[in-house]
Amino acid sequence: MNVTRILLPVDGSRLSDAAADMAIDIAASFGASIVLLHVRKPVPSGLGQPNADELLQYLIKNAEAVMAHYRGKLGNAKVDYLDLIIGGEVAEVIANVAEVEKCELIVMGSRGRSDLAGLILGSVTHKVLNISACPVLVVK
Repeated sequence: MNVTRILLPVDGSRLSDAAADMAIDIAASFGASIVLLHVRKPVPSGLGQPNADELLQYLIKNAEAVMAHYRGKLGNAKVDYLDLIIGGEVAEVIANVAEVEKCELIVMGSRGRSDLAGLILGSVTHKVLNISACPVLVVK
């Protein structure tokens, strides 16, 4: 398997950190680049103004804080990367970005910050495993 582009979805959890370390190692071994992705919550369409703008700014600020940590890791490792912050349903966004960005591998943590929701609704990782067209490496 030749890997030139890796998708690394992150949420700021400990397991996202472990996935980032693994993705960096794989990228270094293959000379691959990384697509760093954070999926933020979407803004409800019926929220109205100025509430929608305020919520969007709040969500973007939180997403930027999460991404800053991983940008630092990737920069220190001297790995080429593209970073994206996208709103939407997490598993669907991950699978879609992997396809659009032509990633050959997704590296992600087995559980993120939504452990309780994962028990009730099914985990994001499980959904990605079922809908992604490319291999998924799950890091514990």
